[in-house]
Parts: sequence; C-alpha cells; structure tokens
Amino acid sequence: MKSDARQPLPRKGWVILGAVVASILLGIWWLNGRNENEWTYIRRFGIRLPLRYAIHGIDLSHHNTRVDWNKLKKAKGENVRIDFVYLKATEGATHLDREFARNWREAGRVGIRRGAYHFYNPRVLSSRQADNFIRQVKMQKGDLPPVLDLEVSAGKPPEIIIKGVGNWLALIEKHYGVRPIIYVNPNFYEKYIVGNFDEYPLWLAGYTRAHLGDLADSPNVLFWQHSERGYADGVRGFVDFNVFLHDVETWQGIGKQ
Repeated sequence: MKSDARQPLPRKGWVILGAVVASILLGIWWLNGRNENEWTYIRRFGIRLPLRYAIHGIDLSHHNTRVDWNKLKKAKGENVRIDFVYLKATEGATHLDREFARNWREAGRVGIRRGAYHFYNPRVLSSRQADNFIRQVKMQKGDLPPVLDLEVSAGKPPEIIIKGVGNWLALIEKHYGVRPIIYVNPNFYEKYIVGNFDEYPLWLAGYTRAHLGDLADSPNVLFWQHSERGYADGVRGFVDFNVFLHDVETWQGIGKQ
C-alpha cells in the first residue's frame, strides 16, 4: 500500500517549478508587449478590435441583406461605435448592387459617414466601369473617397490590369475631385500596387495579421480590414470590420470637401 504522507519536493523539483513559472510570466510579458494595437475582445461585435485606433467601421453589400440602419447607428460596445460604412455600389460596366441606393440614402439619414466602392472586373473596359460608378454614386460633402476593389485578375496579364486600374482611378479622380482609394489584399498589393500606384491611398485586407508592421505607419495606408467575422446590430450574419489607421484630425480631412 502507498503511504498518504506527502513527501517534500526535492531541490531539483523546485528549480524546475521555478523555471516553469518564470517561463509563463515571461510569455505573458512578451505577449503584452507585442499587443501594440491593444487588441481587445468586444462582446457586442463578437471579435477583437485594435483599440489603439479610434475610428472603426464596416463595409456592406447586398450579401448582408436589408440593414436596419437605426439599430446600426445605435450599435456600441465598450465605447466603440460604427463610425463609418463603405457600401458596394457597382461592379463591371453594368452591375449595380441592389441594396446600394437604399444603403446610401439610409447611411446619410442616420448620420454614419459613408463611402462607396466599385468591384473591378479586368475583363471589362475600365472607362465603362468608371462610367457605371459615376452614374450611380452622387457624392456630397463629407462623404469618404471612392474605392476601387481589386481582388480578381480574371486571367489577365499584370500589364493589362495595371493600365486599366490606372485609367479608372484617373477618370474617377477627375470627376469627383478627390483621389480614390485602392482596396487590395497583401498578394495583390505586391503584384500590382508597389511601384505602380505608390501615390494612391490604400485600404489593405489582412485577416491573419495582428499588425501591419511598417505599412501601418505609412500616410498612404488609410484603412485596414482586419476581420470578416464580426457582428453589428442591424446587420444579419457576419460583417467585415475595418479601422482607420490615423488620427481624428486626419480623419476629418479626407473625403469630399
């Protein structure tokens, strides 16, 4: 039979235990130090948000079905609100997002700062795509800059895509008097943007990143889409969450003047 008496921990055991505790404390210290963006779980939105930044927003399309804008305006979790919303307006030369007109009107009504984006189709003439966007989007003072959503290559060579994107951007800037933003993922950023559109503001998608490194400090990188799995009152299902990477003063100065 085994004795119920407890045996004292040998010296070697204390050394091992001390090393384990020290490792745990060191790990906690390291993780806290790496949490430079102040990632914090916000129950209301169902995800962690980088609270280092003050301005948070979402993007919507018809895939989010009909939005209850009164609820969305009131959505708040631990002093975080939905400060802005980007809405899909158009795609290609003829497509109009079926919820755009209502979403655009309702965002203005409830006072959430709004912007519109165009999903770029490399198979369609860029001038026709620009015309499609211009027909549908009537910007007002305070609206955020137009966005070109570049996330498909459609089998076209890089030089064709770069030329078309450049033409769309130029036509849109000429019409609205404000420089458009390019939305891309890290792969497309390296493939099409670097060295070609360095002067344009960017909106980067990066769901697996805890931070954007040096890119977050660039004045050209305005937005970061950090999650596609958030929730917001008034919106069904998952919604993309974004953050503005600069200060409030800069925020107030961008868009239609």
